[in-house]
Amino acid sequence: MRLLLVDDHEIVRAGLRMLLESQADIEIVGECENGRDAVRRALELRPDVILMDVSLPDIPGYDATRAVKKEMPNVIVLALTMHESDEYFFEMLNAGASGYVPKKAAPTELVSAIRVVHAGGVYLYPSLAKSLVKDYLTRAEQDNDHAAFDGLTERERQVLKLIADGRSNQEVADELVISIKTVERHRANILAKLGLHSRTELVKYAIRKGLIQVASDQ
Repeated sequence: MRLLLVDDHEIVRAGLRMLLESQADIEIVGECENGRDAVRRALELRPDVILMDVSLPDIPGYDATRAVKKEMPNVIVLALTMHESDEYFFEMLNAGASGYVPKKAAPTELVSAIRVVHAGGVYLYPSLAKSLVKDYLTRAEQDNDHAAFDGLTERERQVLKLIADGRSNQEVADELVISIKTVERHRANILAKLGLHSRTELVKYAIRKGLIQVASDQ
């Protein structure tokens, strides 16, 4: 996969480059130290994955993420940051990031997260995933709709659960013994019925409804 590094600290980028270039399936195609340069370089380089810091000297990482996703919705953004606050976490998810990893995470965990999001999944660090679960369960209680599935059929709920678990369209098709075109049709129907627009939003919905569980970091 082609990866763009975005971090305002040169020593951090050097460490990341050393770690990631040792992986046979990862190629570092560029580095940026601020958000506006990240947007420009992303348009030029067309990376598969952008490793995006949240705190940048010009614009926040979530604004840069939003700008990149607007122009190139298929580019995957993974947040790597020193911040573990709910505010930054939800800002990045809402901007379109497919995962959020704190800089305290082990190197192997970061590499695993990159591979997960590149494969079409969503990676949430356990301590941060707890915040997402708490937020959506609270909203579910307020809405009094935890048991409802907004008109989804049983098959659509099965497809939703597998997608939220990070399965690719092919893996969903194999699991349910249906064609990829049928999976794509179910996915489009799910998004339309729920008013959602991305895999990340599907994951949050599935957690809220109890279709998937998030592992504890204990």
